[in-house]
Amino acid sequence: MTTKSTKRPLISDLKFYDDPDTAWQRVDEIYRSSTQELRTHFAAYQRGEDISGRVRACYPYVQTRTTTAAKVDTRLSYGFLAGPGVHGTTLTRPDLFKDYLREQFRLLLKNHEAPLEIGVSDMPIPLQFSFAEGIHIEGNLTSERYSTMGDVFDLPDLTMIDDSIVNGIYEVAPNRPRPLALFTGPRVDYSLHRLKHYTATSPEHFQNFVIFTNYQFYVEAFVAFCHEMMTGTEEDARRSHYSAFVEPGDVVTPNRTMQNTVGEVEQGTPPARMPQMPAYHLKCPDNRGITLINIGVGPSNAKTITDHVAVLRPHAWLMLGHCAGLRRAQKLGDYVLAHGYVRDDHVLDHDLPISVPVPALAEMQKALESAVAETTGLNDYDLKQVMRTGTVATIDDRNWELLAQAEIVKRLNQSRAIALDMESATIAANGFRFRVPYGTLLCVSDKPIHGEIKLPGMANSFYRRQVDQHLMIGIRAMEMLREFKPERLHTRKLRSFAEAAFR
Repeated sequence: MTTKSTKRPLISDLKFYDDPDTAWQRVDEIYRSSTQELRTHFAAYQRGEDISGRVRACYPYVQTRTTTAAKVDTRLSYGFLAGPGVHGTTLTRPDLFKDYLREQFRLLLKNHEAPLEIGVSDMPIPLQFSFAEGIHIEGNLTSERYSTMGDVFDLPDLTMIDDSIVNGIYEVAPNRPRPLALFTGPRVDYSLHRLKHYTATSPEHFQNFVIFTNYQFYVEAFVAFCHEMMTGTEEDARRSHYSAFVEPGDVVTPNRTMQNTVGEVEQGTPPARMPQMPAYHLKCPDNRGITLINIGVGPSNAKTITDHVAVLRPHAWLMLGHCAGLRRAQKLGDYVLAHGYVRDDHVLDHDLPISVPVPALAEMQKALESAVAETTGLNDYDLKQVMRTGTVATIDDRNWELLAQAEIVKRLNQSRAIALDMESATIAANGFRFRVPYGTLLCVSDKPIHGEIKLPGMANSFYRRQVDQHLMIGIRAMEMLREFKPERLHTRKLRSFAEAAFR
């Protein structure tokens, strides 16, 4: 819808739906119509045509309401309204979120027996967000047309994009609906565009189970494993789950052994230079495959990428990387399964106060321990030979070893930490904050407190021995987790007092 006025339109054209499929179709219809109109007007603007007034199109909007606080199934962590009243949200990219939206619509209709009300919101779609991710629409404009673009079209406005809902500090204005989702349409669009920028892959390739790593060695092992999955015999049950492998530049390698690879064709071009945090996707037809992202080193990168991956609403994410072992009994190559975190990373202190505990999640812990046991062939008490469960400290200083040793050792000892890294607590804390199940499995690469520092020769020997096994444990854990139903995996531990209904 387009208006020639600078005044925002009111929520309009509300219609009622009691079926999740037809509700999604209505959202899709509004979104496609709105974005197509923006693109059409911009094409005219690029050609130099005179466009009088302002061109504006707005996001689809969905709301529902209830007069009771009762919930149908108290075992659920999502899919119900927090209390009486009207609850609404803007939506974007219904094509990308088709299965997700239909699931949320179905649960709301089932749990509250009230229709979904769908129409056009009063939230403008920024012009850039009406185009596919990564398209720089300004490139073909003259400097004059570029400078006046904001007079004609709505452009991204960061004052309208924040995390107040997901952070639990959003204040509902009088006579306005309560949030139905953790993220608004503009917030989602912003992250979808950033994901393409940081990872060099399109959001539609991201899978529901995400592994973050901090070393290129894991990437190389993952790429080799994925290409192996794309070849071989049809009798291989594991291979038959995966439909394609996608690398940076949206380079797609289909699984030639599968009969059902609809839409998966060989395509894409490797980027001229690798992005900051390249992503690799081992795809399943239902998006229940595995995405691996090399986030590099440091809590800033860890926060940046999880801030954006979170809008895709994955079912789980896992930190799989190296750490410093803090106990004398640990050996290089031992595994560390985190059940608690010391948050000395500081990048989330304003979003999630340091006083907030980040608990271990039973489903994630069990899957990781089972994967270690299965991969190593060790069980029960024998598993303690290669794995220790305990607290992981995450710090923001890569050269922490140069700090006053007595002070830092005392603090680490008081926390009972068994390992130290620069990413794990950040990823876990953002998982807690974004309601995404999280876990951490690290591998000891050095023991600086005990004189075993990481030197090139030692590192190479260690990497050759352990990286492949560590990665296989992470992949196997994710394969175990995807056997869980979403309503079981998404725990109530992560939900706040008055939670938005959407997962």
